[in-house]
Amino acid sequence: MSGTEPVTLVVRGATVVNADWQGRADVFVSGETVAALAAPGTPVPGGAGAAEIDASGLLVLPGGVDPHCHVGFTSGDYTSLDDYRQCTTAAVFGGTTTIVDFAIPRPGERPADAARKQRDKAARGVCDSALHGCVVEWDDTTADQLAEMSAAGVRTVKMFTTYRGESMADEDTILRTMKTLRDLGGMVVIHCEADHIVSDTQTRCAAEGRIGAGHMAATRPELAETASVAEILAIAESVGAPVYFVHQSTAEAVELVAAARRRGVRAYTEAVAHHLVLDDSVYAGEHPERFVCCPPLRPRAAVEALGRHLFTGEVSTIGSDHCCYDTAQKEERHHDVRVMPNGLPGVETRLPVVFSEYVVGHGLEPTRFVELTAANPARANGIYPRKGAVLPGSDADIALWDPGARWRVRAEELHMATDYTPYEGRELTGRPVTVLVRGRVVVRDGVLVDGTPRGRHVPSGPIPARL
Repeated sequence: MSGTEPVTLVVRGATVVNADWQGRADVFVSGETVAALAAPGTPVPGGAGAAEIDASGLLVLPGGVDPHCHVGFTSGDYTSLDDYRQCTTAAVFGGTTTIVDFAIPRPGERPADAARKQRDKAARGVCDSALHGCVVEWDDTTADQLAEMSAAGVRTVKMFTTYRGESMADEDTILRTMKTLRDLGGMVVIHCEADHIVSDTQTRCAAEGRIGAGHMAATRPELAETASVAEILAIAESVGAPVYFVHQSTAEAVELVAAARRRGVRAYTEAVAHHLVLDDSVYAGEHPERFVCCPPLRPRAAVEALGRHLFTGEVSTIGSDHCCYDTAQKEERHHDVRVMPNGLPGVETRLPVVFSEYVVGHGLEPTRFVELTAANPARANGIYPRKGAVLPGSDADIALWDPGARWRVRAEELHMATDYTPYEGRELTGRPVTVLVRGRVVVRDGVLVDGTPRGRHVPSGPIPARL
């Protein structure tokens, strides 16, 4: 061990899992950062004084990095119900210690102003947060705003190819934003659904009386996603810019991105937990409105095909696309999916659901789980290895994980600011029991022991050439 800072905490007896290695080690923490990984039983330098956590039988995982969270998000007539304190509290209970939020400007608002306002909310969090900006329309100030945002540590910018009249950007705006961010070391983060295909499909569904929540899957077809992905890849390839596709819901979309990557395009796929686990059969259930999200949940065969790409390496990250509406908001206009709020609560359940389904259920390597849920999300946001790793010099964000814990998901026992979870009643194996944020224990044995808001905005550095 090097350095002069005293060791303040030792985590002993566990198996440490990083994206590229796992093995038995003790973790030495100095203040807010990891000081060293040491052979089991290594004495504390300088003698006694450090607190110790016995993690025998547990996994030591880097705290999860959720690359896709909407906190207090307004879309149309609806605003999601959580604030930074509530969202990050739920996050740490689920083993996530860094969220990446979105600063989506309201009509008439400058993107740089929206980013500054949202960035300032980080201090209200129980854990840290990074931020995606957003551009809707290009004007003669946009390039300077992107430079201003980049200097403040916001280098990833969300764009939409749907939601015309609200957040949709045209192709010229997307191209200009890509070129500008390319030169700033940043990247466009894009929601791909071809709006003209979605609009035409919804018009036909409405004429046939199939526009309510129970018909959600039919209103936004898979073709809308793949068509948009192909167009955005062409733009990115033409200007030599990186691009990150959020919540890809089909294997076909993932494979388009993978093929572009083999051609040398810096193109990356994010999947989200609900597309990897749930399928469109829920729209025939008692509460179809609770599952309305964009893109919609797909048929079981599509879910299985998407999940296989966690093993091929074609999926780069797993996010939650957390959007915390409650049942009342969902039910208010459930008869028309064009105007009802879409999105699912998931920041707390992302890691346990994916661990149970894929690590326990399908044999995904724990190192790959960490790569998908912590290391690669941190890399894609320019914050690795400060976040997403248990390595000397990294922030001591740690989830002590019980891989054999069996439990049943109940909304009333979760901590998100809503009355439901899309995983109600699902039996899971594996969950975090103790969680550290920058070296302090915030959750111990499943209980919040320190909910003090000490969150920080984590500024993004340049996006690496590859994840």
